[in-house]
Amino acid sequence: MTIENQAIPVDENKIIAERRSKLAALRELGVAFPNDFKPQHKAAHLHAQYGELEREVLEADPVKVVVAGRMMLKRVMGKASFATLQDASGAQADGRIQLFITNELIGEAAHEAFKHYDLGDILGAEGVLFKTKTGELSVKVSQLRLITKSLRPLPDKFHGLVDQETKYRQRYVDLIMNEETRRVFKARTAAMSSIRRFMEKNDFMEVETPMLHGIPGGAAAQPFITHHNALDMQMFLRIAPELYLKRLVVGGFERVFEVNRNFRNEGVSPRHNPEFTMMEFYAAYVDYQWLMDFTEAVIRQAAIDAHGTAKLTYQGRELDLSQPFQRLTIVGAINKYAPHYTHEQLHDVDFLRSELKKFGLDVQHAPLSIAGLGALQLALFEETAEAQLWEPTYIIDYPVEVSPLARASDTVPGITERFELFIVGREIANGFSELNDAEDQASRFLAQVAAKDAGDQEAMYYDADYIRALEYGMPPAGGCGIGIDRLMMLITDTPNIRDVILFPHLRRED
Repeated sequence: MTIENQAIPVDENKIIAERRSKLAALRELGVAFPNDFKPQHKAAHLHAQYGELEREVLEADPVKVVVAGRMMLKRVMGKASFATLQDASGAQADGRIQLFITNELIGEAAHEAFKHYDLGDILGAEGVLFKTKTGELSVKVSQLRLITKSLRPLPDKFHGLVDQETKYRQRYVDLIMNEETRRVFKARTAAMSSIRRFMEKNDFMEVETPMLHGIPGGAAAQPFITHHNALDMQMFLRIAPELYLKRLVVGGFERVFEVNRNFRNEGVSPRHNPEFTMMEFYAAYVDYQWLMDFTEAVIRQAAIDAHGTAKLTYQGRELDLSQPFQRLTIVGAINKYAPHYTHEQLHDVDFLRSELKKFGLDVQHAPLSIAGLGALQLALFEETAEAQLWEPTYIIDYPVEVSPLARASDTVPGITERFELFIVGREIANGFSELNDAEDQASRFLAQVAAKDAGDQEAMYYDADYIRALEYGMPPAGGCGIGIDRLMMLITDTPNIRDVILFPHLRRED
């Protein structure tokens, strides 16, 4: 008996050459990559329906099946052989089905051909279900076909892909070999489906807005710059869809949302990818208090639908999304997590600059050199409190100077009706009551232009068309953006944002 366990050969090029030779022989016999085999059954469904039946029951009433999948295991034992096919239907063993192949059932020639198939080949099989002596549900094969010839050997099944960068770069191999990777992305799909259902249930209309912008707006970020040849103009990959979505609110669509791809020409880290997914939504006649309640409900339901419960474990520590989320002001969070600062110190601009300098921040250049009290308090919060916000916490009432699109508070000068949601020390969402005063918005944009001229590369541009839209009148509204990738990190218990993005950005392989 010979058992193949998918070991990577020392000379991979030699193995590839051997497989190419086999493919050349297949071409001589006819169609090498047929497309006329149609599987009718999935492994997981067969296990669910027939896995608990006794051997005698299956033998008394044979069940005919037609399956297909990638061959992950192969055992050749003279006149009988076993193979294991893997399809996309289930987790771990449920997504695999064993084939039993004999000279008696498929003929000596077909069995001999099977002996030359390689691990990684995609096979189609017809036969009847039975159980082996060890109780494993299997297919007694009557017809077997090679559907796709694999030219490259799979990694060692016991170690899989050990190099993390190779997992990201060759995600297709990672998905073949690692059930955990498949689980993560199935959970992501389940969570996204949940979010869409939740939004539609609450009368939100899904829309699509441009990804190429003449003016990058809706966020404080550095854009990717490109050139439109036909229009002969500089354009930007969108950093946020916000201003387009609010144009739709002006147009009379009172509840809209978009699951969108954003692009920001910034760093790459376990929390950042230059291309990422957001879900932004806007509703007329609501404020930021309503938004916080609604955002909390969206996230809680997504966790339940993808994970089965709102009580999660993240990196070995409990995380409870089932309880009401906390709410703190910026200064309140500093007082809670860095209580040694006095009230006078937290309201002293010179002290704050000197303190931020101790954390290694550049206070001599923009944006901190031109920052006011609120922005300096925010910077200190980011250094002292943000990372400690493990349980879901809304930080509320952001200063006007760092919230150019948010409605100013009617009761407290200098702050806006804005929040950011933090979970496990990471920003997950950002929302606010929308600024719908066209004149106020124009002056905020001008302040941003001045900040950009002073050296703040992330300050916003002046968007004259958006001001024109507001001049037609936008109803009072609220809007929020949820970082889908970071949310998926929580739901799937993964430490790196690249683990929840199918094809994350990497340096060029060469």
